[in-house]
Amino acid sequence: MGVIRLHPSGRTVECDSGLTVLEALEKAGYALPNNCRAGACGECKVKVVSGHFDQGFVLDMALSQDERRQGYGLMCMAKPLSDELVIEWGTDAAGPKLFPPREQQYHVVTDRVVRTPRIIELKLRPLGEPMRYWPGQYVQLGDAAAGAPVRSYSLASAPRDDGEITLQVTRQEAGITSRWVHEQLLPGQQVKVSGPYGTFIGDPAVDTPVLCLAAGSGLAPILALTEAALRRGFKQRVTLLYSGRTPDDVYDTGLMAWWTAKHRGFSYRPTLTGPAPADWNGLSGRIPALLPTLFPDLSGHSVFVAGSTAFVDDCVAAARALGARDELLHTEGFYPGAA
Repeated sequence: MGVIRLHPSGRTVECDSGLTVLEALEKAGYALPNNCRAGACGECKVKVVSGHFDQGFVLDMALSQDERRQGYGLMCMAKPLSDELVIEWGTDAAGPKLFPPREQQYHVVTDRVVRTPRIIELKLRPLGEPMRYWPGQYVQLGDAAAGAPVRSYSLASAPRDDGEITLQVTRQEAGITSRWVHEQLLPGQQVKVSGPYGTFIGDPAVDTPVLCLAAGSGLAPILALTEAALRRGFKQRVTLLYSGRTPDDVYDTGLMAWWTAKHRGFSYRPTLTGPAPADWNGLSGRIPALLPTLFPDLSGHSVFVAGSTAFVDDCVAAARALGARDELLHTEGFYPGAA
């Protein structure tokens, strides 16, 4: 067992043999930005002040050779080799933010709903102690016996007393696990869930208006964050822009109508990127192009963006051009499972 020391706070975290730095930090309740957990995105890049570690296999696009020479590493893959590994992380306080993830939590599929031609929604209820998580986080789901490798899926609902969780899974033709969910996973079956993971937990309960941007099943973590904020009686305005290619891709419109009627400060604006039919009452066009016409100044907004990495990158660039501040920008980019 080694020790991870957080600089500049000096706090220490025990790291069992075989754990990555990210896993050890999460087990101790500390938040470290991460996304793909496979050395591909670079979100968990941290400078190692002292000590030795096995970086494992990571992509050069996520960690360049120059960054490696400077002492940076990707903590999702890094495993300590020395008794102590000192990393730059957090503030002087280094307060814990996350609930420690738990592996292999048994759940029963209580319902499955076809949301769009490509998105299935699952309701899972725990057989043991409910999982504690922050809205915006994700879990990992798979079944080795069925040949479905573990993949990450955002939680689409705020925590409930009975522990039921909601996942929204987009079918990827090259994605073995998404096809397993769509073709084989039925109500009544037991599955094992690990989590929670992720740091897309910037709380909407801040004293600024909130703008949420989502495409595809990127709506899932946005739903959880928004539900939690509205449930608490958040007073600032919350606007949700959702992008679909066709009307069939726009889902949860009933829930959006209910939130709009119940919460005076909430508004929902769907948009289509494909041809709009004559009876379409929403917007048309890509969200990054629409933003300047809807929000000329985002300097005072908290902005949450979730969807494919290309969608997130384009939305972030557009938001920054309108004055959005990095400390109020929160993103969750989805990587294809097949990658």
